[in-house]
Amino acid sequence: MAALVRPREGRMIGGVCAALGRRFGISALAMRGIFLASCLLPGPQFLLYAVLWMMLPAEGRTSPKTAW
Repeated sequence: MAALVRPREGRMIGGVCAALGRRFGISALAMRGIFLASCLLPGPQFLLYAVLWMMLPAEGRTSPKTAW
């Protein structure tokens, strides 16, 4: 499995969906579709996105301690 980092290429907003798509082996477009579909359900989707945006390191800025 790939490390969970926000890629420099293929970002739309923060790179969270691209990072999750890479991690789980699906395209970033499919992950964006899943995220948009989940927004139709009640829950903290935007809050989770914002937290992941702040917590996930950008690609090329990872240290061995922060790489998952």
